[in-house]
Amino acid sequence: MSKKTTIYDIAKELQITAATVSRALNNNPRISKNTRELVLETASRMNYKQNRLALALKSGKSNNVGVVVPYINRSFFSSVIRGIEDELYPKGYHVIISQTHEDKERELKIIQNLLNAQVDGILISTSYSNDEKDKLEPVLKKTTPFIFFDRKLNFPDISSVTIDDFQGGFDATKHLIDQGCTRIAHFYVNNNLELYQNRLDGYKSALLENGLEFKPEYVISLKSDMEAGLKAAERLMKLPLPPDAIFSSTDKGLLGAIKYLQSLSINIPDDFCVVGFSNDPFTQFMEPSISSVDQSPVEMGRMAAKVFLEQMASEHAVKIHKEVILPANLIIRKSSSKIPKK
Repeated sequence: MSKKTTIYDIAKELQITAATVSRALNNNPRISKNTRELVLETASRMNYKQNRLALALKSGKSNNVGVVVPYINRSFFSSVIRGIEDELYPKGYHVIISQTHEDKERELKIIQNLLNAQVDGILISTSYSNDEKDKLEPVLKKTTPFIFFDRKLNFPDISSVTIDDFQGGFDATKHLIDQGCTRIAHFYVNNNLELYQNRLDGYKSALLENGLEFKPEYVISLKSDMEAGLKAAERLMKLPLPPDAIFSSTDKGLLGAIKYLQSLSINIPDDFCVVGFSNDPFTQFMEPSISSVDQSPVEMGRMAAKVFLEQMASEHAVKIHKEVILPANLIIRKSSSKIPKK
């Protein structure tokens, strides 16, 4: 059996580094055109994955797809990535994952680097708001297909996959009202992002449709972490008329609020009901278990990948515009289910 050719064999043949060979084979923009052509020619001659190289050259495709998220270690985004990979890997695509850490300038550079690497498409959950979309417009107008998921910008020719955040906010608030709660507070994370505004609008709509007054002092902006939720709950409970429930756009923020309420010996859900948003894995294992709106992240990832594949299959890929809105499903658990009084 003949020995399989490796990039080290090609590097030795050309008297260059293996790293240079690897970059040339992956069409890295740092490699000059002449070097890239020489490496490809040598790889073909030495039967290094000859068929795959020929196919890539003929099709003009890299078979790489960029996925850009704020944080990889968040359960929601890791589940979305899983859905994307489940859909794309069987089709021969490789996923390049980047995280922005909510840094807008970093996000812009990541997109530019992915475009320079000639990815076939970019699936992105953006940190930018619609008020800032002009900063991204120059790169989003490239011929490479873009698909927004979860966090989107409103461009008429760019597809998106989201959930019905308004309905999720409405259903969560309506559920609390049905449990007898009349003073419902709301935590939101970033009102500049459309999804949080939609959840807030759903909350407001449910209050008004059920004859309850919207009170601005019950609405608090916070970071998505426990400490922020604890401080927000402390602020609410010091009001002259404290709330008797919280609908939070963040499960992690709600976790801090629950800890504070328990420190005051407030019983959940008999004395105070809470509902979160995202259905993070920890919500079902808490005591009490936390009601939350499920965002169907795996399905969202699959759908975003399907939209990308549909665009790639079309002769006018980047001209296709699809706006997919998945249903928001409220998962009711102990934290918002009052025990009937005897």
